[in-house]
Amino acid sequence: MLHSYLQLTQVSIEFPTDNGPFKALDNVNLNINEKEFVSLIGHSGCGKSTVLNIVAGMHQATSGGVLLEDKEVNEPGPDRAVVFQNHSLLPWLTAYQNVELAVKQVFKHSKSKSEIHDWIMHNLELVHMTHAKDKLPAEISGGMKQRVGIARALSMEPKVLLMDEPFGALDALTRAHLQDSIMEIHASLGNTVIMITHDVDEAVLLSDRIVMMTNGPSATIGSILDIKLARPRNRLELADNPQFNHYRAEVLKFLHEKHVKIAA
Repeated sequence: MLHSYLQLTQVSIEFPTDNGPFKALDNVNLNINEKEFVSLIGHSGCGKSTVLNIVAGMHQATSGGVLLEDKEVNEPGPDRAVVFQNHSLLPWLTAYQNVELAVKQVFKHSKSKSEIHDWIMHNLELVHMTHAKDKLPAEISGGMKQRVGIARALSMEPKVLLMDEPFGALDALTRAHLQDSIMEIHASLGNTVIMITHDVDEAVLLSDRIVMMTNGPSATIGSILDIKLARPRNRLELADNPQFNHYRAEVLKFLHEKHVKIAA
């Protein structure tokens, strides 16, 4: 039995505004198991990124809190690595050097120079980017930049990988390739992953559970859908799978109902 090792308990957060406090999240409760892949989905402004930022330690909850392996999360740390929609690579560093920066930050006292080199190459290999290790970000495509960003996050050996719409800016074909890579990496490393997405098919394809958020302000968890599809998953085989399409319809129905409420 997988134990629940990331816990969000009664998490609420308010931000000060000129018109008084704005309550972005209200009473969010979520237990995530080790090695689980969880997607957060909902309309814009429903607090998905705020949840991610609280788990990352970049925001402090106004009330409630987050525990990772029974330790309170109250600041950023290498045990929680973030992959943003914008790759956020340093433009003057090569792909290799961008990953090296993260590796040295975490392992400079525990790995030798040759071990650091091997570890950088291992993580570039995970995302199929060893051939471009000496390229600057300006010399590689958007999808390749994102692969390097994922390698950099993985190189920190995080307990939790946090991804904020990591494929949102990519074309459909590149997005599909990266989704397949993420499924391979998740299968081989067994990371715990929380991913924000607006893409319903992506959520169903990648996730063990989909957490559907209600609209803000005072957003919270509206519903959680268990995705009981065998792994490894093949997107072409799933296209006509009745269970896949049932899950897809459930998420679309939830989002449509919330959209109708916004319009009303």
